[in-house]
Amino acid sequence: MLNRLASLAAVLVLAALPASAQVPLTPAPVDDPDATLVEELVVRGRLPGPAWWRVSDADTTVYVLGVPSLAPKRMEWDRAIFERRLEGANVVILPFVNVRAKVSGSLGTAFNLMRLRSGGPFEERLDPGTRARFVAVRTRLGQDAGRYNTRNPLAAGVQLAIDYRDHAQLTNMDPAKLVRLLAQRKGVKVVEKSYDLGPQLGGIIRTPASTGRLCFDEVLAQAEAGPGVTLAAARAWAVGDVEGALQNERTYERCLAAVSGGRTYDERTKADEAAAIANALKTPGHAIALVPLRPLLAQNGVLERLRAQGFTVKTPGEE
Repeated sequence: MLNRLASLAAVLVLAALPASAQVPLTPAPVDDPDATLVEELVVRGRLPGPAWWRVSDADTTVYVLGVPSLAPKRMEWDRAIFERRLEGANVVILPFVNVRAKVSGSLGTAFNLMRLRSGGPFEERLDPGTRARFVAVRTRLGQDAGRYNTRNPLAAGVQLAIDYRDHAQLTNMDPAKLVRLLAQRKGVKVVEKSYDLGPQLGGIIRTPASTGRLCFDEVLAQAEAGPGVTLAAARAWAVGDVEGALQNERTYERCLAAVSGGRTYDERTKADEAAAIANALKTPGHAIALVPLRPLLAQNGVLERLRAQGFTVKTPGEE
């Protein structure tokens, strides 16, 4: 879920924070808001290509494409169903996953803090075994120790996640980038939303070091294992295998949810996505929405919220 600018802002602020000389070895558990799924919604698609859900009222249908939270860049998928539904669509709603940081505000403050307190290489604060693993991973990614100059384990974990994803050619922006381009070519209105990272920075600062260490450990294990799980999940997604697609890695997303205030941010994005779909249902005809798979299918997720409002929700097995 973060774009590069906002990720950098988070890393820089965290890098300037005080922390204990030794990173805690017994982290608190991370509470994942999307851990529990609505089983009746996790259904394999019957049509070619990725799975679609449908939300409708008396005169409008919104075709909802559940998309991966992490996927290979320029991922190939069968677009026949999408392109057919794009014809005559009133609107295309893209995933609400973008955040931004104002250069004169949050990001500028982060740089000032960074000048005052660098913290030194993070690996110097690790136990010998973890340090050896971390050095091996960052070396494979082509990064030196100075890349992770921070006292804070969450900052190190976020930076490592960014570097690993870049090295493995993974992104959270596909297939949304392609969908935006295709919609614009057809002259279909595109709806997307960005969130200001500034209000979240206070919560990031208050995140316990123990939680940050858990996130760092999870990201380190993911980087050691490589992109195999994500690539397999992407292949499953492309053929409508919803259960297989849900096996994707979620280390980064779980870390962000664990930040103090992260649950509030998660609640806001789901509510906004459900509201955008409900608004599209006010115009007779049809529309398209892209929503990340787990927020779409989780308990109190986007589809459950829309069903609670009285809209009809159908699964990919009912196509």
